[in-house]
Amino acid sequence: MALDFVLPPIHDNEDGSWGPSSSTLAAPFKDIPYAPFSKSDKLTRIADWHDPALEGAASSTARGGRQTTTANRRPGREAYGASEVNAFGYVHDEDEKSFSLVDSTRPTRGRTSALRGRPARGGLAPGPRGAAGRAGAARPAAPARGGARYSTSSRGGRGGYGYDKPTRTRDWSVTPAQDWELLEEIEFNRLNKLSLGVDAPEDLEAHGTLKGYDRAVFDRVNTRAEKPLEITERARYNITTSEDPVIAELAEKKKATIFATDSILSVLMCAPRSVNSWDMVLERRGDQLFFDKRDGGAFDFVTVNENAADPPADSDDALNGAASLSLEATYINQNFRSQIIQDKSKAYTPHPNPFYSPEETEPLAPVLYRYRKFDISVGEEEELDLIVRTEVDAFLGKKDTPITVKALNEYDSRAQGAGKALDWRKNLDTQKGAIVANEMKNNSAKLARWALQSYLAGAEQMKMGYISRVNPRDNQRHVIVGIQSYKPVDFARQMNVSLANGWGIVRTIADLVLKQPEGKYVLVKDPNNPTIRLYAVPEDAFEPVEEEEELIIHEQDE
Repeated sequence: MALDFVLPPIHDNEDGSWGPSSSTLAAPFKDIPYAPFSKSDKLTRIADWHDPALEGAASSTARGGRQTTTANRRPGREAYGASEVNAFGYVHDEDEKSFSLVDSTRPTRGRTSALRGRPARGGLAPGPRGAAGRAGAARPAAPARGGARYSTSSRGGRGGYGYDKPTRTRDWSVTPAQDWELLEEIEFNRLNKLSLGVDAPEDLEAHGTLKGYDRAVFDRVNTRAEKPLEITERARYNITTSEDPVIAELAEKKKATIFATDSILSVLMCAPRSVNSWDMVLERRGDQLFFDKRDGGAFDFVTVNENAADPPADSDDALNGAASLSLEATYINQNFRSQIIQDKSKAYTPHPNPFYSPEETEPLAPVLYRYRKFDISVGEEEELDLIVRTEVDAFLGKKDTPITVKALNEYDSRAQGAGKALDWRKNLDTQKGAIVANEMKNNSAKLARWALQSYLAGAEQMKMGYISRVNPRDNQRHVIVGIQSYKPVDFARQMNVSLANGWGIVRTIADLVLKQPEGKYVLVKDPNNPTIRLYAVPEDAFEPVEEEEELIIHEQDE
């Protein structure tokens, strides 16, 4: 005989939430809240009767007032449903201090970073082509000190010491005016995700003079055989893109859509590494785009320990202030690049220097300007070319082996902003790897720019000089204590510099401006945040006020 199947009752939760419905619970369980539970949770100790506070009080008596805490807790993950623990917490009005819950959460250490920039700095003496269009090799002078401001945070100092440490608030390289229109604000984490593969460039033209590197003399320099840094008064130019006559001719022939120099392009490609504020002017003329710099701006100077945890600051000690060190580093690089040249070597001059005029009496520094075209288009159907003016400082062996020359400078390993640097004269020959690693940390942005400039120029080697002060308290006399050679691409890879990411940044900024109407735009690095901002500015945004006043006075006289 078959038995009848009776369907058991189904308790449906009408409100749609998980857990039993309040209408289906038995009377004894209605006032108990429900907490989620997972079968994978492991049950350990229910309660911990060990009270560190009481033991600390007992220990303080035994050790003469010094309080110690010896609570041993095994770290673990937070249990599923731990947010509901307060619903079941045992509370007793009279004896609540004798009971404590076991804390099984793993402590996490927060990581904080302070973005630092650079206060306004003094400039080199203006040349005939602009404030910094032509940079001579004069000795450094004390530049005008910037207005770095300090603010005190209400939170504890770095490292958990509990004191308020002043935080530097940096100035803008150029202050945005009220009539500037903010078009785009891009954070560095967005820039780090960009990528674009670019093929080998095409060499278009070469201008200037190139001479050989004196390897017989300078490859033997070390801490035991120092060589004084010589002061060579030679003309060297850093003309902006739109004022370059060669680029103007190439633009007129429609050889490319975008034009820039290696110094400007390298800063943009390394933008996420920068801490100091910088700015560049982007001008769209028709369907062409020009990346320009301002005379006397950040592109005319070399930074020092920009990425250090505690970088140099402009203070009463102007000798090792950020502005003085930057001017000193610029002066060192100019003289070092001229000194390593072998004057008796045969010069290679494909075309004359486009910036040197016959009226100038100062001798010309040997440098070769190579104009190279990069294809930064995305697909085969698209055509978007970029022409870059690059610089090569010398050739090695034969004229078809171009190299670039750069110089790191040591000022005082005990001064603020030195970044825990080792003494070069004592450790460079034996611990060069540690010194290079420290320089990569403290000058990440600068070294990355140098590597990319060498890559853009097609240099096969980059000669890095180590220049130190004769006396830490004297920034006028220096000695060369070592020289090291690197392949630019390998050096960039060692610093984790991505060429594809750099080209992705360049293409993104170019697309943003090419979508805008004709006019002038400014790209600015925020001095206190990891952000770059794109502004639309008036055509006369950076014209000198003095010239306008003279014109008005002249018209009134007429």
